[in-house]
Amino acid sequence: MRVRFAPSPTGALHIGGARTALFNWLLARHAGGELVLRIEDTDRERSTPENVEQILDALGWLELDWDEGPVFQSERSRRHNEALQALLEAGHAYRSSATAEDVKAYKQRHGAERGFRGEPEAQGAVRLRVPAEGATVVHDAIRGDTRFEHLHLDDPVIARADGSVLYNFAVAIDDLDAGITHVVRGEDHLSNTPKQVLVLEAARAVGLGAEASLPVYAHLPLLHGPDGRKLSKRHGAASVGELRDAGYLPEAVRNYLALLGWGAGDDATVLSTDELIERFTLERVSRKPARFDEVKLRWLNGVYVRALSAQELTRRVEAFTGRQGLEAAVRISQEKIQTLADFMPLAGSLLDGPTDDPGARERWLDESGRSVLTDARTALADVASFDETGVEQALQALIAQRGLKPREVYQPLRVAIAGTTVSPGIFESVALLGREETLRRIDGALAGG
Repeated sequence: MRVRFAPSPTGALHIGGARTALFNWLLARHAGGELVLRIEDTDRERSTPENVEQILDALGWLELDWDEGPVFQSERSRRHNEALQALLEAGHAYRSSATAEDVKAYKQRHGAERGFRGEPEAQGAVRLRVPAEGATVVHDAIRGDTRFEHLHLDDPVIARADGSVLYNFAVAIDDLDAGITHVVRGEDHLSNTPKQVLVLEAARAVGLGAEASLPVYAHLPLLHGPDGRKLSKRHGAASVGELRDAGYLPEAVRNYLALLGWGAGDDATVLSTDELIERFTLERVSRKPARFDEVKLRWLNGVYVRALSAQELTRRVEAFTGRQGLEAAVRISQEKIQTLADFMPLAGSLLDGPTDDPGARERWLDESGRSVLTDARTALADVASFDETGVEQALQALIAQRGLKPREVYQPLRVAIAGTTVSPGIFESVALLGREETLRRIDGALAGG
C-alpha cells in the first residue's frame, strides 16, 4: 500500500487537512504501507516557502511522519510535459483555442447537459479527449460507486496554451509515477476524480505506467461545526497551529481528529495512537459530515493532561510557557486544567504575585471577609508543619470554631494570596507559597495593598 498526503501551501494546515493527513497516516501504518508527502505548489502566487514550513511544522507537531518526500510538484514540470506530449501525439489530447463563450455557445446548440467537444487546432490550450460513449465509474471505498456519464463531461483543459499543466493532470501523473494505491482525501475532491481517472487511463494507454492499477479512492466526509454549518473560524480554532498555540496536546488532537467521521466500532472515545493504528480501516469511515466541537476536544485534552505524569506535564508546560521551575505549581494544577494554556491563568498569580481583581476584593474582602482573613492569618502563623495537611487542619479548625461555611474562609484567603477567586486548591496553594510569602500577601490584602 502507498498513500499520499498532498497539501497545497497556500496557507496554514487547517483542521480538515490535518484529518486527511492523519487518516492517510493511520491507513499506511495499519497496513504496513508507505506514506508519500507531496507539496502541490503549482499555484505560484499563493504557494510560499513560509506556508510550506508551516505545513511541515504542523505535521511535525502532530507527530505524523512520512516515508517519502516532501516531493514538490513544481519540480516535476519536465515529467508533466513529457506525459502531456505523449497524450497529444497519441490523439488522447488536442489543442483548442475554445473560450468559455465558445463552450457556452456549444451547449446552447447541443443542450446544456451535453459535454463540450472541440476540434483539434494547431495552437491553444490542451484538452483531454473524453471517450464518446460509456461512463467513468469512480469506485469509492467510503461512498460506493459514482457513475459519470461521458456524454455529460466536457473535454477538460489539462494544460494552458504555454504548456503549463493544470491541477487534475499533474495530480494524476504524480499519483501514477509514485505508485499510489489509495487516494484518501476530502469529499470536495470527488468532482475532480473522473477527470483524473480519465488522465490515468489515457496515460496507461500510451505506455505510461501501463502495469499500474487505478488507485482505490476514498473521499472523506466534510467537517462541520457544532451548528451543522461548514467548519470555519467562527467555530474556534481553524488550523493546527491555532490548536498548538491554544495548548492542546498532539496525542489528544490525533485521538479527536481520528473520531471525526470514523468510529472504532465499540463507542470507544479515548484511544491511544497505537490503538488507532491497530483499528483503523476505511470501512469504518462514515459518509455523513462530521462535527468538530472544540468543547469536546477540550474535554478529551483534559483526560490526556491528567493521564500524564507530573514530570512530563511539567516538561510540556515549561516548553509551552518558556519558563522553568514550575513542577510544584504544575502538580497542584493538574486536576484543574484542560490545556497547557490553562496553567498560567490558574496558577500564574502564585508565581508572579496577586492579580488585580477589584470585583473579587469587593465581594470577599469586605468587613466580614477581612475579619475572617485576620483569623486565618493567625491560624496559619501558628501551624507547626506548614504543608498541605497542616494548612488544611488549621483552616478547618477555624471553620468549625467560627461556624462558617468553607467558602467563607477559603475565598477571602484565595483573594488575598492570588488577587482573584481563581487558583489551584487553597491548601495546596498556601503550602506552595510557604508561610512567609502567604503571611506577607495576607498582610498586603489587609492593608488594602
